[in-house]
Amino acid sequence: MGALEGKVAVVTGSSSGIGAAIARLFAAEGALVVVNSARSVEAGEALATEVGGTYVQADVSDEVQAQALVQAAVDAHGRLDVLVNNAGTTEVIPHHDLDAVTDEVWHRILDVNVLGTWKVTRAAVPHLAASGAGSVVNITSIAGVRPRGSSIPYAVSKAALNHLTVLLASTLGPAIRVNAVAPGLIDTPWTETWDEIRAAVRETTPLRRSGLPEDVAVAALGLVRSTYTTGEVLLVDGGMHLR
Repeated sequence: MGALEGKVAVVTGSSSGIGAAIARLFAAEGALVVVNSARSVEAGEALATEVGGTYVQADVSDEVQAQALVQAAVDAHGRLDVLVNNAGTTEVIPHHDLDAVTDEVWHRILDVNVLGTWKVTRAAVPHLAASGAGSVVNITSIAGVRPRGSSIPYAVSKAALNHLTVLLASTLGPAIRVNAVAPGLIDTPWTETWDEIRAAVRETTPLRRSGLPEDVAVAALGLVRSTYTTGEVLLVDGGMHLR
Protein backbone atom coordinates (compact mmCIF):
# COMPACT_ATOMS: atom_id res chain seq x y z
CA MET A 1 0.00 0.00 0.00
CA GLY A 2 1.14 3.54 -0.75
CA ALA A 3 1.63 6.20 1.89
CA LEU A 4 -1.55 7.99 0.76
CA GLU A 5 -3.75 4.96 0.19
CA GLY A 6 -7.42 5.95 0.49
CA LYS A 7 -6.67 9.65 0.83
CA VAL A 8 -8.25 12.33 -1.36
CA ALA A 9 -5.99 15.17 -2.46
CA VAL A 10 -6.74 18.39 -4.32
CA VAL A 11 -3.74 19.85 -6.16
CA THR A 12 -4.44 23.29 -7.57
CA GLY A 13 -2.71 24.45 -10.73
CA SER A 14 -1.76 20.89 -11.55
CA SER A 15 -2.10 20.57 -15.33
CA SER A 16 1.68 20.92 -15.82
CA GLY A 17 5.01 21.53 -14.09
CA ILE A 18 5.27 21.19 -10.31
CA GLY A 19 1.55 20.59 -9.82
CA ALA A 20 1.49 17.76 -12.34
CA ALA A 21 4.50 16.11 -10.71
CA ILE A 22 2.77 16.30 -7.32
CA ALA A 23 -0.43 14.84 -8.75
CA ARG A 24 1.47 11.93 -10.31
CA LEU A 25 3.46 11.13 -7.16
CA PHE A 26 0.45 11.35 -4.85
CA ALA A 27 -1.52 9.09 -7.17
CA ALA A 28 1.38 6.62 -7.24
CA GLU A 29 1.20 6.60 -3.43
CA GLY A 30 -2.48 5.63 -3.55
CA ALA A 31 -4.27 8.98 -3.36
CA LEU A 32 -7.36 9.88 -5.35
CA VAL A 33 -6.20 13.14 -6.93
CA VAL A 34 -8.32 16.06 -8.06
CA VAL A 35 -6.45 17.85 -10.84
CA ASN A 36 -7.19 21.54 -11.33
CA SER A 37 -6.38 24.36 -13.70
CA ALA A 38 -7.91 27.67 -14.64
CA ARG A 39 -7.37 27.40 -18.38
CA SER A 40 -5.47 24.31 -19.56
CA VAL A 41 -8.53 22.08 -19.63
CA GLU A 42 -7.31 19.49 -22.15
CA ALA A 43 -4.00 18.99 -20.33
CA GLY A 44 -5.79 18.80 -16.98
CA GLU A 45 -8.29 16.23 -18.19
CA ALA A 46 -5.50 14.14 -19.73
CA LEU A 47 -3.55 14.13 -16.48
CA ALA A 48 -6.63 13.24 -14.45
CA THR A 49 -7.21 10.27 -16.75
CA GLU A 50 -3.55 9.26 -16.46
CA VAL A 51 -3.57 9.25 -12.65
CA GLY A 52 -7.06 7.82 -12.24
CA GLY A 53 -8.42 10.96 -10.65
CA THR A 54 -10.85 13.70 -11.57
CA TYR A 55 -10.46 17.11 -13.16
CA VAL A 56 -12.10 20.36 -12.06
CA GLN A 57 -11.63 23.60 -13.93
CA ALA A 58 -11.58 26.54 -11.52
CA ASP A 59 -9.88 29.89 -11.10
CA VAL A 60 -8.80 29.86 -7.46
CA SER A 61 -8.81 33.65 -7.27
CA ASP A 62 -12.59 33.62 -7.71
CA GLU A 63 -14.45 32.92 -4.45
CA VAL A 64 -17.30 30.99 -6.06
CA GLN A 65 -14.98 28.86 -8.19
CA ALA A 66 -12.66 28.16 -5.23
CA GLN A 67 -15.57 26.89 -3.18
CA ALA A 68 -16.88 24.88 -6.12
CA LEU A 69 -13.50 23.20 -6.57
CA VAL A 70 -13.49 21.92 -3.01
CA GLN A 71 -17.13 20.87 -3.16
CA ALA A 72 -16.57 19.01 -6.42
CA ALA A 73 -13.75 17.03 -4.80
CA VAL A 74 -15.93 16.09 -1.83
CA ASP A 75 -18.90 15.26 -4.05
CA ALA A 76 -16.74 13.02 -6.26
CA HIS A 77 -14.82 11.20 -3.54
CA GLY A 78 -16.72 11.70 -0.29
CA ARG A 79 -13.93 13.33 1.66
CA LEU A 80 -10.86 15.57 1.51
CA ASP A 81 -7.60 14.78 3.29
CA VAL A 82 -4.89 16.80 1.55
CA LEU A 83 -4.82 20.20 -0.13
CA VAL A 84 -1.81 21.33 -2.13
CA ASN A 85 -2.02 25.03 -3.01
CA ASN A 86 0.20 25.11 -6.08
CA ALA A 87 -1.70 27.47 -8.40
CA GLY A 88 0.26 30.64 -9.01
CA THR A 89 1.16 33.30 -11.50
CA THR A 90 3.90 35.84 -12.08
CA GLU A 91 5.18 38.58 -14.35
CA VAL A 92 8.86 38.78 -15.22
CA ILE A 93 9.93 42.33 -14.33
CA PRO A 94 13.47 43.35 -13.31
CA HIS A 95 13.40 44.52 -9.71
CA HIS A 96 14.89 47.91 -10.59
CA ASP A 97 12.10 48.67 -13.09
CA LEU A 98 9.60 50.08 -10.61
CA ASP A 99 7.53 51.84 -13.27
CA ALA A 100 6.75 48.55 -15.00
CA VAL A 101 4.96 47.27 -11.89
CA THR A 102 1.43 48.46 -12.45
CA ASP A 103 -1.50 48.13 -10.08
CA GLU A 104 -2.91 45.50 -12.44
CA VAL A 105 0.23 43.39 -12.02
CA TRP A 106 0.02 43.66 -8.24
CA HIS A 107 -3.66 42.73 -8.12
CA ARG A 108 -3.36 39.80 -10.53
CA ILE A 109 -0.41 38.22 -8.72
CA LEU A 110 -1.77 38.75 -5.22
CA ASP A 111 -5.26 37.61 -6.23
CA VAL A 112 -3.98 34.23 -7.41
CA ASN A 113 -0.97 33.55 -5.22
CA VAL A 114 -2.23 34.81 -1.87
CA LEU A 115 -5.99 35.27 -1.99
CA GLY A 116 -6.48 32.19 -4.14
CA THR A 117 -4.64 30.09 -1.59
CA TRP A 118 -6.67 31.70 1.19
CA LYS A 119 -10.01 31.08 -0.53
CA VAL A 120 -9.40 27.43 -1.38
CA THR A 121 -7.97 26.70 2.07
CA ARG A 122 -10.88 28.37 3.85
CA ALA A 123 -13.34 26.33 1.79
CA ALA A 124 -11.40 23.13 2.49
CA VAL A 125 -10.97 23.55 6.26
CA PRO A 126 -14.24 21.87 7.39
CA HIS A 127 -13.58 18.85 5.18
CA LEU A 128 -9.90 18.58 6.11
CA ALA A 129 -10.84 18.74 9.80
CA ALA A 130 -13.48 16.05 9.30
CA SER A 131 -10.87 13.71 7.84
CA GLY A 132 -9.17 13.56 11.24
CA ALA A 133 -5.69 14.30 9.93
CA GLY A 134 -5.94 17.03 7.32
CA SER A 135 -2.83 18.39 5.67
CA VAL A 136 -2.24 21.56 3.65
CA VAL A 137 0.95 22.12 1.66
CA ASN A 138 1.51 25.53 0.10
CA ILE A 139 3.98 25.80 -2.78
CA THR A 140 5.81 29.08 -2.23
CA SER A 141 9.32 30.09 -3.38
CA ILE A 142 12.78 30.99 -2.24
CA ALA A 143 11.77 34.43 -3.51
CA GLY A 144 9.65 34.73 -0.38
CA VAL A 145 12.73 34.20 1.79
CA ARG A 146 15.54 35.91 -0.10
CA PRO A 147 15.50 39.18 -2.15
CA ARG A 148 15.16 37.54 -5.55
CA GLY A 149 12.44 36.27 -7.87
CA SER A 150 10.83 37.01 -11.21
CA SER A 151 9.39 40.31 -9.97
CA ILE A 152 8.90 42.25 -6.75
CA PRO A 153 5.14 41.55 -6.63
CA TYR A 154 5.81 37.83 -7.08
CA ALA A 155 8.39 37.79 -4.29
CA VAL A 156 6.10 39.74 -1.97
CA SER A 157 3.24 37.32 -2.69
CA LYS A 158 5.42 34.36 -1.78
CA ALA A 159 6.63 36.01 1.42
CA ALA A 160 2.99 36.59 2.35
CA LEU A 161 2.22 32.96 1.58
CA ASN A 162 5.05 31.79 3.81
CA HIS A 163 3.64 33.83 6.69
CA LEU A 164 0.10 32.67 5.93
CA THR A 165 1.43 29.13 6.26
CA VAL A 166 2.68 29.61 9.81
CA LEU A 167 -0.38 31.61 10.85
CA LEU A 168 -2.73 28.88 9.63
CA ALA A 169 -0.59 26.17 11.20
CA SER A 170 -0.86 27.93 14.54
CA THR A 171 -4.61 28.39 14.13
CA LEU A 172 -5.79 25.10 12.64
CA GLY A 173 -3.94 22.54 14.77
CA PRO A 174 -4.39 19.87 15.94
CA ALA A 175 -6.95 18.83 13.33
CA ILE A 176 -5.06 20.24 10.34
CA ARG A 177 -1.33 20.61 9.68
CA VAL A 178 -0.12 23.39 7.38
CA ASN A 179 3.34 23.47 5.81
CA ALA A 180 5.02 24.91 2.73
CA VAL A 181 7.64 23.97 0.18
CA ALA A 182 9.74 26.90 -1.06
CA PRO A 183 11.51 25.86 -4.27
CA GLY A 184 14.46 27.53 -5.90
CA LEU A 185 14.82 27.45 -9.68
CA ILE A 186 12.79 24.54 -11.03
CA ASP A 187 12.77 23.40 -14.66
CA THR A 188 9.16 24.00 -15.73
CA PRO A 189 7.42 25.57 -18.73
CA TRP A 190 7.59 28.87 -16.82
CA THR A 191 11.39 28.81 -16.68
CA GLU A 192 12.33 27.07 -19.92
CA THR A 193 13.84 30.26 -21.39
CA TRP A 194 15.77 31.24 -18.25
CA ASP A 195 19.07 29.85 -19.55
CA GLU A 196 21.27 32.54 -18.00
CA ILE A 197 19.75 32.05 -14.55
CA ARG A 198 19.98 28.27 -14.90
CA ALA A 199 23.67 28.53 -15.76
CA ALA A 200 24.27 30.73 -12.72
CA VAL A 201 22.52 28.21 -10.49
CA ARG A 202 24.70 25.41 -11.85
CA GLU A 203 27.82 27.47 -11.15
CA THR A 204 27.01 28.69 -7.65
CA THR A 205 24.71 26.34 -5.73
CA PRO A 206 26.11 23.41 -3.74
CA LEU A 207 24.14 20.81 -5.72
CA ARG A 208 25.20 22.35 -9.06
CA ARG A 209 21.87 22.01 -10.86
CA SER A 210 18.43 23.51 -11.14
CA GLY A 211 15.60 21.50 -9.66
CA LEU A 212 13.04 19.22 -11.25
CA PRO A 213 9.31 19.26 -10.54
CA GLU A 214 9.76 15.81 -9.02
CA ASP A 215 12.12 17.29 -6.40
CA VAL A 216 9.31 19.51 -5.17
CA ALA A 217 6.79 16.67 -5.32
CA VAL A 218 8.94 14.47 -3.09
CA ALA A 219 9.24 17.30 -0.55
CA ALA A 220 5.48 17.89 -0.59
CA LEU A 221 4.84 14.20 -0.02
CA GLY A 222 7.31 14.21 2.86
CA LEU A 223 5.45 17.02 4.58
CA VAL A 224 2.13 15.24 4.16
CA ARG A 225 3.63 12.08 5.65
CA SER A 226 5.41 13.87 8.50
CA THR A 227 2.57 13.84 11.00
CA TYR A 228 4.44 15.74 13.74
CA THR A 229 5.42 18.64 11.49
CA THR A 230 3.43 21.84 11.06
CA GLY A 231 4.26 25.48 10.39
CA GLU A 232 7.42 24.64 8.42
CA VAL A 233 8.62 26.34 5.23
CA LEU A 234 10.94 23.80 3.62
CA LEU A 235 13.51 25.19 1.20
CA VAL A 236 14.02 22.93 -1.82
CA ASP A 237 16.61 24.91 -3.71
CA GLY A 238 19.77 22.84 -4.09
CA GLY A 239 21.38 25.00 -1.41
CA MET A 240 20.79 28.29 -3.22
CA HIS A 241 19.94 29.99 0.08
CA LEU A 242 23.50 29.29 1.25
CA ARG A 243 24.85 31.58 -1.44
